[in-house]
Amino acid sequence: MEQPKEKPFKAKRFWRNQDGAVAATYALALIPIIALAGLAFDYTRLAGMDTELQNAADQAALAGATQLDRQSGAIDRAIAAIQGGLVQNSTFFANDSADQTVDVSEATQIVFYRNRADAEAGTNPIAATDTGLFADARFVEVTVDTRAANYALTPIVGAVSGSLNAQAVAGLGSAVCRIPPLMVCNPDEPESGTVTTETPIDITGRIGDGLLTKPGGGSNGWGPGVYGYLRVGGAGANEVRRALGWNGPPGDCISQDGVDQITVDTETGNIANGPAAINTRFDIYNSNGCVDGDANCSPAFNVRKDLVRPVASPVDDKTCAINSDWEEPINPYRPTDLNPLPSTTPIGSMGHPRDICHALEDGQPGNCKDDFFGNGVWDRAAYFRTHYGSAFNWQGIGALGPNVTRYETYLYEIDNAGSALVDTATGIPGNGMQPPTPATTRNQAVCGPALGAPATTTGDRRVMSVAVINCRLHNVQGFTPDLPVLTWIDVFLVQPSLDRPNDGKFTGKDDIYVEIIGETVISGSGSLGGPLVRRDQPYLVR
Repeated sequence: MEQPKEKPFKAKRFWRNQDGAVAATYALALIPIIALAGLAFDYTRLAGMDTELQNAADQAALAGATQLDRQSGAIDRAIAAIQGGLVQNSTFFANDSADQTVDVSEATQIVFYRNRADAEAGTNPIAATDTGLFADARFVEVTVDTRAANYALTPIVGAVSGSLNAQAVAGLGSAVCRIPPLMVCNPDEPESGTVTTETPIDITGRIGDGLLTKPGGGSNGWGPGVYGYLRVGGAGANEVRRALGWNGPPGDCISQDGVDQITVDTETGNIANGPAAINTRFDIYNSNGCVDGDANCSPAFNVRKDLVRPVASPVDDKTCAINSDWEEPINPYRPTDLNPLPSTTPIGSMGHPRDICHALEDGQPGNCKDDFFGNGVWDRAAYFRTHYGSAFNWQGIGALGPNVTRYETYLYEIDNAGSALVDTATGIPGNGMQPPTPATTRNQAVCGPALGAPATTTGDRRVMSVAVINCRLHNVQGFTPDLPVLTWIDVFLVQPSLDRPNDGKFTGKDDIYVEIIGETVISGSGSLGGPLVRRDQPYLVR
């Protein structure tokens, strides 16, 4: 049988044949395809690691920023918060044989900045070792350790670097809330001449000194030493009186972000009965003292004062004594020179007294530091002798001592309410007046107990925080907006505001006498004076 003949080979058919073309193309493209896939995989790994490192830097910076309260030790505490393991972040995209936890215990760099502009630009840093600049540190920059992602699929191509670090900057955003309503014009500001810069005030050197301050405006003007009111909540006299007298005063929050000074608005003019609202803290009430209900104006626990009331006065929910308010006794504390009173001098009712130089006279206060500040020398012997007897060794008691302040005495009396508050006096014979009944507990409220004690979250009712403002520099005139507060001070209310006639030398009902406790420490739990509260929230800058 004849076999079929093969068809002759033709070059043209060969070149037209497409069998196996896909395999050849794939073979040619295999290397770049693998390279691209590896590149994408490794880039994803690096992007993921970058996110993990950035999260670590962000959290570390935020942790450090929470400590930047501008108080002593702030820088040390910020570093401890960053490196102390308070925040832990894991990385799953680094395979450099290191632990999976992002290590910030030895961060590459921690620096601080004074303001947001420097923090954003990275200029004028404060080194982490400059711990003495804690009051200047407002922002923190954290750089976390470099980590590596070894190549998974592209060790030959090497198109992506495998080492990354991260950096973050954070600050502490703050708002001051429940601003107290009282301000005083800086007594250290010059009384005459041109003032072009902020005048500082020496608070540390005046702790324990008395301060006599009179209402601003009118004949007193707005010069050094006078007081005024700040606008709180809504405008108006009632808002100010509520803030002065209520246990929980109203008030808005003022942002501090990026600023060194709080700015406030003054309230127009003098507020009638403002001091009467303060007097509720002394257990003294009248129709204008406590606004919108007595239940908001509790007396302090210790209301020791130099006043008496009629024996037969009926008790009223509003005034305590109808048609007769508290008043000075027949024999008030009246020094005749700068020396303590002789032990034989009778004193009808003695509160925590003024500095002797202010009690002697306030028009020309001999040996006072100036017209406003006393010198901290008050008649301790007369006070303790009057209340606890001549045998009471107050100078030898650790909590008191020879240089005890009135505020420290007040606190001692509260701490020893079961014993030390018992007076040796039994009354004031022959003048038809008496201290609160019973006579052995004159420090205790008699008009206000029905109003209830202040809540434990309320600050001490005999302590107030006061804004200090350079009134001449900022031209305070009645209502003045956006006034920078130089500083805040805590003061102890020494005696109620009352007309105290003695040839015009003693305070009138609108004058306020206090003792300097110190500069206000504003915290999240409130200041010593109660209302002033700072709310802090850390935030990222970059």
